[in-house]
Amino acid sequence: MRSRATREQLDFVIRLLQGHGVDPKSSTLADITVLITEEVGTPDLAAVVENSPGVERVVVIPGAQRLTSRHFRADATEVVVGSEAGSEGGTVFGGTEFVVIAGPCAVESTTQMSAAADAVVVAGAVMLRGGAFKPRTSPYSFQGLGLAGLALLAEQRKRTGLPVVTEVVTPSDVESVAEESDMLQIGTRNMQNFDLLRAVGASGRPVLLKRGMSATIEEWLLAAEYLMHMGTRDVVLCERGIRSFDPSTRFTLDLSAVAEAKRLTHLPVIVDPSHSTGRPHLVTPMSLAAAACGADGLIIDVHTDAGHAMCDGAQALDAEQFSTLMGRLRPVVEAVGRTLSPPRSHSLAQV
Repeated sequence: MRSRATREQLDFVIRLLQGHGVDPKSSTLADITVLITEEVGTPDLAAVVENSPGVERVVVIPGAQRLTSRHFRADATEVVVGSEAGSEGGTVFGGTEFVVIAGPCAVESTTQMSAAADAVVVAGAVMLRGGAFKPRTSPYSFQGLGLAGLALLAEQRKRTGLPVVTEVVTPSDVESVAEESDMLQIGTRNMQNFDLLRAVGASGRPVLLKRGMSATIEEWLLAAEYLMHMGTRDVVLCERGIRSFDPSTRFTLDLSAVAEAKRLTHLPVIVDPSHSTGRPHLVTPMSLAAAACGADGLIIDVHTDAGHAMCDGAQALDAEQFSTLMGRLRPVVEAVGRTLSPPRSHSLAQV
C-alpha cells in the first residue's frame, strides 16, 4: 500500500481480495502496510488490485520468500545501527563501508570488556560484540552473566561510542536486552525458535540473524521472513558455518551461501569466521575470502586473555592478531570497491 493509504482504502483492497477467494495476511513494514497472499487469484486480479486507491504496486513472487525477496525489493537494503546513540550517524550494513564487529564471545568482567573494547576500537572495528546470555551445548558450561552482563556492555557502549550487538535467547528477555543494546542477535541454535523470532521482530531493534548450523539457505531466509513479517526491515544475515563430517574445523564456512543469499535477498549478509572455523589461524584467511566474495562485513571474536576466557577462548584473536587482520583486510576491501573504517588513535574515556 502507499505510505499515506487510508484505513478505508486498505479495507477495500482486503474485501476485494477476499471476494476473489484470496485470503490476505497484513504486515506493517517500516510504517507501510503490505498485504501478503499465498494465492494469485484470477489472471486479471493483480491488475484490478494495482489500480485500486491506495495501492502502490502488486508483486508476484515465486517461491516461499516474500518480504526478504529481491522480487519484493530489487535494491539492497541498508541497515543502520546505533544512530540514536549519536555515534556519527550509526553503523551502516549494506552500504559502501565494510563493517567489522569485534569483541569477546562472552561478557565476563569490566576489566575484560574494557581491554577488548580498547583493542578493537583502536584497530578500526565499528561495533562491539559480547554475549550476556549464552546458550551452551552443555548445561555445565558458562551461561553468561545475564542482566549484569548487559550492564557491562552498556558501560562500554557509553565509554567507546560503539554500538553493541548481543544475543537474546528467550522471548521474555527481549525487552531487557533491547534496552541495553543497539542490535539483537539470534544465534544458530535459535534460528528456528519461532516465538523468539516473532518477539525480536516486533521489538523495533535491528537484528543480526545467524544461520542455523544445519539450516538450508531457504530456511535461513524464511527465518528472516518471520522477523520482517513482524514489522522490522532492519535484518542482517550472518553466515557462521554449517555442520559437516570434517573434524579439522569447528564447522564448515559456506561462503557460497553468502553469494547465493546476496542473489536471493536484498538484506545485508556478513560472515563469522571465528565460530565457523574455531581456529585463530584460519580467521584471517577466511575474513579476506569473505570480503572478496561480496560479504557486507564480519563479526570476529577478540579476547586479550584468551587462555583464561570463560567461553570459546580457543577461537579468539588477541589484540595484535586482530590489528594485523584489519591491516590485511583493507586492500581486499578496497579492491572490491568498498571502504574500511580507519583505526582510532585517540585515547578512550574511562568508565
